Amino acid sequence: MPTDIATSGLAHVWTQGDWVTRSVALVLLAMSLTTWIIILWKALDVRAHRAQARGIEGFWHSSDFTEALDKLGPAEGNPFRAAAIEGREAARHITHQDGVSRPQLHDSLDVSDWIERSLRKSVDDSTVRAQGGLSVLASVASTAPFVGLFGTVWGIYHALLGIGASGQVSIDQVAGPIGEALIMTALGLLVAIPAVLGYNALVRGNKAVLHQLNRFAHDLHAYLVTGARVSAGGDGKVLHMKRG
Repeated sequence: MPTDIATSGLAHVWTQGDWVTRSVALVLLAMSLTTWIIILWKALDVRAHRAQARGIEGFWHSSDFTEALDKLGPAEGNPFRAAAIEGREAARHITHQDGVSRPQLHDSLDVSDWIERSLRKSVDDSTVRAQGGLSVLASVASTAPFVGLFGTVWGIYHALLGIGASGQVSIDQVAGPIGEALIMTALGLLVAIPAVLGYNALVRGNKAVLHQLNRFAHDLHAYLVTGARVSAGGDGKVLHMKRG
């Protein structure tokens, strides 16, 4: 293998590049590391939420609310347990079961509206947390190719300056520097593609979890207002459970 080819590539681009080329390479490296950290972090979150969602049916087959909460799993990062607690506390508060007897402004609200508002707030908070970091993935996916393209344009510009200064034009003098400059475009795509795929996969995963959370909140609302969960099959059956 010829020496000039063996020494070409990333190492040669780094050693022969100026501060702009090295800065572009470092920015792409930072983008790539950030992308993979977010993908792994959010994938673990989605996996945990799917496991927590499997506790929903156990929740409705519990004898009382305290046992039902235990079946939803640990409280940390658990949107289903957070919604259940938020709904229960809202029901206690609006019916003055929490020990607060003095009149408050929300006393004029309907019990159903107050509980729905509280559950909606809990679901919205969980939605915001689930979508955290996805905007960074979207930004990396849309900007990394342009960052790489900028590095390529900068490299070609300096390669052409070098060829012009030497006063000789041959295929080896043109192909080598321009080929190395194109590495930056390849790096930009190498950063952007995982970001795009990770973003789409996480959006799909979050959508499935949030669908289950919204359905659970709907059932919770029915239970906290009427004292029974309305059957999802629409056959008129209700599942009774003691309130905690």
